[in-house]
Amino acid sequence: MKPHPLRFLLVAALCGGLLSAAQDPGKKKGAAPAAAHDPDIKKLALGDAAPDFKLLGIDGKTYTLGDFQAAPVLMVVFLSNHCPYSHAAETRLLPFAREFAGKGLAVVAINPNSPDGIRIDELGYSKYNDSYEEMKLYARDQGFPFPYLYDGDTQVTAKAYGCLATPHVFLFDRERKLRYVGHVDDSRFEDPKTVKSHDARNAVVELLAGQPVTVAQTKVTGCSTKWNTKRDDVAKADEKWKAEPVELAKIDAAGVAALAKNPTNRLRLVNVWATWCAPCVAEFPELVAYSRRFSTREFELVTISLDDPKMEAVAKKFLEKQHAVPSARLKGLMKAEGKTTNNFLYTEADSDALIKALDPEWPGPLPHTVLIAPGGKILYRHNGPIDARELQNILVDALGAYYTP
Repeated sequence: MKPHPLRFLLVAALCGGLLSAAQDPGKKKGAAPAAAHDPDIKKLALGDAAPDFKLLGIDGKTYTLGDFQAAPVLMVVFLSNHCPYSHAAETRLLPFAREFAGKGLAVVAINPNSPDGIRIDELGYSKYNDSYEEMKLYARDQGFPFPYLYDGDTQVTAKAYGCLATPHVFLFDRERKLRYVGHVDDSRFEDPKTVKSHDARNAVVELLAGQPVTVAQTKVTGCSTKWNTKRDDVAKADEKWKAEPVELAKIDAAGVAALAKNPTNRLRLVNVWATWCAPCVAEFPELVAYSRRFSTREFELVTISLDDPKMEAVAKKFLEKQHAVPSARLKGLMKAEGKTTNNFLYTEADSDALIKALDPEWPGPLPHTVLIAPGGKILYRHNGPIDARELQNILVDALGAYYTP
């Protein structure tokens, strides 16, 4: 499921923008979002000394610059759990760090992001947010071979280094003078075959050989640093979502069968619920969170209420309380398909007809949830309350954690 080019640009904007020439936030247009949110961010020039830091690592230890003094070359790289650019760069950075660990290179990764500065729709490429506790899970999954430090509370280190995006590389020589700054390499994609210039690697090789760095500065492309000053933007996005009107349409078994065929290019998560079903009510907020989290991806949540059609107003009131609305992007896609909502009320008396139309393996009780791929194949089915983390991980795996060319 490859995103349309225009949709890719939208997602990139939601991730914080394509940050280029990130060394001058006050003058470069691409870096303006970061500077606008925090004017205290510094700019390190080539030849500047590495700023010291005192940060907590995911191993519970506190690290400073002095902990890496034995290494002839030090890479300070800003990474994050949520960013697809960072995910892609790590596919080259991690094996590179392992390869050069015994050759004189020390690597320390720092997460600069404040969880309070990240909108939920900016998490659509990740199983994790950027909190300290989730850093432990992300680094475990990825197999980080270097310390991973948290700067999200104060962001003092990110400001001192001038971190505008993740990933952002700062490379220092034995005297801890800045000799390279910029990207890991020139590809935003996962596939190493898309890399044409291994700039950070080349700089390390040259420094370890005692040679000057040929290309000492490159443009930074990634998800902008999520400064804690963005929390107001996050709150405004939440209020905007909550203000959207909720629609509830009637549907019969034939309509459900059409939904189950999923002729779109989106993953379709269908949840059958009712207001009288306590587990349904309890898990519903998680389903709405998926709708928001993956609103920039090829994904949609469809809800089907089994409330008595006479209770339509009650069902709609519940949906309104949960703010169960499609994103503006999804509304546009659905309109082109002749739909006005993704919330439905089943009207037929025969529940067996619904089961046959949606999932013949459904034993009958509520809630029931299925994930349907384009073309109608069921990728996941679960009867009873979902495991929110498990399903979220399944969705990320199905949608992918990277941008695709």
